[in-house]
Amino acid sequence: MAMEITQFLLAAQSADANVRTEAEANLRQFQEQNISAFLLSLSFELANNEKPTESRRLAGIVLKNSLDAKDAVMKQGLAQQWMQIDLSIKSQIKDVLLGTLGSPVPEARHTSAQVVAKIASIEIPQKQWPALIGTLLANMTQRDSPAGLKQATLEALGYVCEEISHTDLEQAEVNNVLTAVVQGMNFSENSAEVRLAATKALYNALDFAETNFQNEMERNYIMKVVCDTAISKEVEIRQAAFECLVSIASTYYEVLEPYMQALFELTSNAVKGDEEAVALQAIEFWSSICDEEIELQEFESADSGDSGSAHSHFIEKALASLVPMLLETLLKQEEDQDQDDTIWNVSMAGGTCLGLVARTVGDAILPLVMPFVEGNIMKPDWRCREAATYAFGSILEGPTLEKLSHLVHSGLDFLLRAMKDENNHVKDTTAWTLSRIFELLHNPAAGYSVISPENLQQVLQVLLEGIQDAPNVAEKVCGAIYYLAQGYEDAGPSSSMLTPFVPSIIDCLLKTANCADGGDSKLRSSAYETLNEVVRCSNITETSSIIAQLLPVVMDKLGQTIELQIVSLDDREKQGDLQASLCGVLQVIIQKLSSVDETKNIILQAADQIMTLFLKVFACRSSTVHEEAMLAIGALAYATGSEFGKYITEFYKYLEMGLQNFDEYQVCAITVGVVGDICRALDAQVLPYCDGIMNHLIKDLSSEELHLSVKPPIFSCFGDIALAIEEHFEKYVPYALQMMQGAAELCVRMDTTDDELIDHSNQLKRSIFEAYSGILQGFKNSKPEIMLPYAQHILQFIETVFRDKQRDENVTKAAVAVIGDLADALGSKIKILFRERAFYVEFLGECLQSDDEQLKETATWTQGMIGRVVS
Repeated sequence: MAMEITQFLLAAQSADANVRTEAEANLRQFQEQNISAFLLSLSFELANNEKPTESRRLAGIVLKNSLDAKDAVMKQGLAQQWMQIDLSIKSQIKDVLLGTLGSPVPEARHTSAQVVAKIASIEIPQKQWPALIGTLLANMTQRDSPAGLKQATLEALGYVCEEISHTDLEQAEVNNVLTAVVQGMNFSENSAEVRLAATKALYNALDFAETNFQNEMERNYIMKVVCDTAISKEVEIRQAAFECLVSIASTYYEVLEPYMQALFELTSNAVKGDEEAVALQAIEFWSSICDEEIELQEFESADSGDSGSAHSHFIEKALASLVPMLLETLLKQEEDQDQDDTIWNVSMAGGTCLGLVARTVGDAILPLVMPFVEGNIMKPDWRCREAATYAFGSILEGPTLEKLSHLVHSGLDFLLRAMKDENNHVKDTTAWTLSRIFELLHNPAAGYSVISPENLQQVLQVLLEGIQDAPNVAEKVCGAIYYLAQGYEDAGPSSSMLTPFVPSIIDCLLKTANCADGGDSKLRSSAYETLNEVVRCSNITETSSIIAQLLPVVMDKLGQTIELQIVSLDDREKQGDLQASLCGVLQVIIQKLSSVDETKNIILQAADQIMTLFLKVFACRSSTVHEEAMLAIGALAYATGSEFGKYITEFYKYLEMGLQNFDEYQVCAITVGVVGDICRALDAQVLPYCDGIMNHLIKDLSSEELHLSVKPPIFSCFGDIALAIEEHFEKYVPYALQMMQGAAELCVRMDTTDDELIDHSNQLKRSIFEAYSGILQGFKNSKPEIMLPYAQHILQFIETVFRDKQRDENVTKAAVAVIGDLADALGSKIKILFRERAFYVEFLGECLQSDDEQLKETATWTQGMIGRVVS
């Protein structure tokens, strides 16, 4: 088989689909029958200079994919597979790969460097392959090492640093890696290829250099080499050096003070005169400094002035020079930048950075930017007008309301007139600036708004004309209407101001969405999202008849999508996107009209037709349950209550599909939520379907393939089911509670240094508590004794969570509620348990001191429940 691998690899790239399929099957068979020989053959193929380039290239790709995957579960499986391979075979493969770093073929060297790093990512954390770093460093220090070997070695070092944690290397190894990398950047001794590889390797190694950056002499040396490299004659090397500076800005902000003058000159020269790729990184350097200082300021304000980390106020000190430099970039627009979302240029980067500077220094930016705005806003050159508008829109977040209010009030009329500008770019940026103004400075509920009864009609007239402009302008206008409507949410009497205009806004948005049906899907999505917000934020008592008239229009439109001729994948995708938007609108209409008793009947009368449409939408998609339709069905179940029972038989198969959809895990999570909605709507009517639902939920929890984020909602769902079916939940208790106890133990063992895992742990704890509350309440009136054997574990888990300083407030609320539910459901049967575990006294005391009224209320109720038990 090993002899034939070249033929298989070549045939797998054949233009003939049959040849390709057969070759892929042969490769798969070889891999499944003998993974060790398969990987060894691939490494030999990659290393052999006499083999065809095509087979070597694919050998490298397959080898890499046999060691690593994007999916975390698959990645773990591949790592375990590698660890189980015979030690002598692994050593052979590694030796072959290290030898390939010196190949005369650049592609083979490069691929080999990547594969070395993939193996290192598996072995180094396990304290295996201790010789790797030394072997790579030897390639750098040997006299007469070829440039190609040095380049590939530096790539390998960089990739290894990217793959592993900084805790996986000893400090002596880190020092040696940094020395080799910095020497590789040396201009006089190395070729451009070697210097580029070294600079990229340094970028990946910076996380490892904390100790070195604390040492002034070492830090000075590294900074000098990076700054020297940033003025190399090769563009790619300059770009890579600036990328290092961006990383240093965020990782080692606190030690940058001595270098800032030199860094300002370096970045300023790059922004003003270097190639775009380099200039973008130079601007990014200042954006990173802003990010650090914004975070420090937020930390200071949250922590009463003592941040614990030095705030050096670099932006404030550089402001007088930095702002003019950024304003200059705004004049470097590209002709087609508004037509293409993928474009990122100096002008856009400069505006983004200017916005971050405004957030960092607040009012201090206004005197530096407003003269630029006033000086350019009327110029005949469109670039000047657009830059002035962009500058104004960029600085709206940061300065105080007091300082901005006058500027925006006086500028609003001008911006409304600018929506008629002859230039598309100017109109696009003006509409974006208006949306920023409405987002940040229109909040009647908080007592401030640039919109008044006097100017609202003019504002809407301009926007509704602008929505008929070119698609890029129309899309930004949708954003402006979205935030204008959002400002009236919970605004009391002020929300009535918008009511007279709601019919014409809805009409224009529907026309815009219809016009975009044939082409611009982004504009269509924006129009529907804005329509949702207008409906959601409108005053229901004044707009109920308007929204009621919208309902059949949207239903009719959704019905038309089901009849569409589908002849290609593109047609299928367009149909799916349109159905998603329309189901989203229906969901909002259902929620709005069913939120008050006066209009709920409109939904109840239309429910049969609505549900029929949703079922037809599901039928359009063979295996993938439609996310938006599922959400809308959840809203319909909530609105119709027990009446939803008549739809469950036909809907159940789609519910099952959703619960089994591991690939699109968001669909699975939404479906779990809808199960909860249906349980709350149907109560005991859901019982005939519970065996199937519980079976799927238990399988989901047991699956290693399913995304972690779906698992917490499943536990909450157990609580919903138990509340709905009460004593009938008894048969699921052994399975459900075993899962809950296992998850509780997992929470206790979880890594508390990883922010993502801390969040996941909090979600998991909260959902376990929600499940316990639901189950306890479900059994309370019939069979509470079922939960008696679990009471000790529940209290023990709550105590562990109470001692955890990283629990969030939602976990606290859920935990306190469970203590109350335990006392309420089990009563005097657990009197001794409460006496043995008196931690609850301290826990409730903490909750009663909280500023959160809801938490205090729950704690007071729980205190009363326990009082009844222990008295």
